[in-house]
Amino acid sequence: MLNFGSIIICPQNEGVFGRIFMRTLQWDHQKNELVMIDQRLLPGEFKLVNCKNHAEVASAISEMVVRGAPAIGVAAAFGIALAAINSKTGDLEALKNELRDASRTLQSSRPTAVNLAWALKRLMEKYDTFSGSADNLRGFLIAEACRMAEEDVEINRRMAEHGARLIDDGDTIIHHCNTGALAAVDWGTALGVIRMAHEQGKNVHVLVDETRPRLQGARLTAWELQQYGIPYEIITDNMAGYFLRSGQVKKVFFGADRITANGDVANKIGTYMLSLAAFDNQVPAYTTAPISTIDLSLASGEQIPIEERSPSEVLDISYQGQQVTPTGAHARNPAFDVTPHRLITGIITEKGVIYPPYIQNLASTLQK
Repeated sequence: MLNFGSIIICPQNEGVFGRIFMRTLQWDHQKNELVMIDQRLLPGEFKLVNCKNHAEVASAISEMVVRGAPAIGVAAAFGIALAAINSKTGDLEALKNELRDASRTLQSSRPTAVNLAWALKRLMEKYDTFSGSADNLRGFLIAEACRMAEEDVEINRRMAEHGARLIDDGDTIIHHCNTGALAAVDWGTALGVIRMAHEQGKNVHVLVDETRPRLQGARLTAWELQQYGIPYEIITDNMAGYFLRSGQVKKVFFGADRITANGDVANKIGTYMLSLAAFDNQVPAYTTAPISTIDLSLASGEQIPIEERSPSEVLDISYQGQQVTPTGAHARNPAFDVTPHRLITGIITEKGVIYPPYIQNLASTLQK
């Protein structure tokens, strides 16, 4: 059993970050706190953040201490558990009302990722029908959040196995944003697929989109690939078209924050342009996401709420020590875009790879 600060990590729960053995999210059973890797500081600094209440979890999600749709969903589940633990009431119905308030706070932290709403809805259905004591509900919610974390790891591992079959020995792959273990509890989505192919002995090379403006690719994906020993090179987002047109890329992989009934995909900004370039050059483009990311309540991507973040993420950029933008400049900063389903070759899930026609096949997969 490993000791990491105050956290006791059992061997079966280890994450794989080189010599760092920790998952992106870890519940501290001794302190009843949620411990997470502060992804804002990577790769320069590895630091842990302890969340003691649901408001701190909501802030961590909003400020992107933790990010990635699967990780956000599990973090929110632990946020509900913290709300229950910190409540002073002994009355079951009063506790349920407090949990509903906490759920609204957590829901507002990131509107685009459907996993957040999915996780909160799952827990609400559990505590709404709970009939034991308030203390029993507290213990139940901790156990349920831990169960969701374990499920996330297993789901991601199954997605990786399905997706790795699509990768051939010698493939060069363009990957957008960060979809690895840092975007989930462990393994991740699209990057988990690449990691699995590597662990199966396939020779893969990854061209890592920087993924501006927050540079999740250059900072996080590149760091993860180093830990796994997978060859990579960082490219700016606007270089992807060149590599696709010149025939140097065999496949494109990215994740998803929400997939609508017709197969439209909301993902990190820049995914649409990358998918267009891949489609024009007959390069397969795959999205990888758990079925909890599929939102059949929305007919198309036009209905997906797109989060717009602070212009400072675009404007506060320096180059060789100097501010890039003029003083007083203005900027727009949508964090996501929507890729139409016609540009998506296949959707990799824990239940297998889903192909067009998506409007039939997504619904039938969820029914199964």
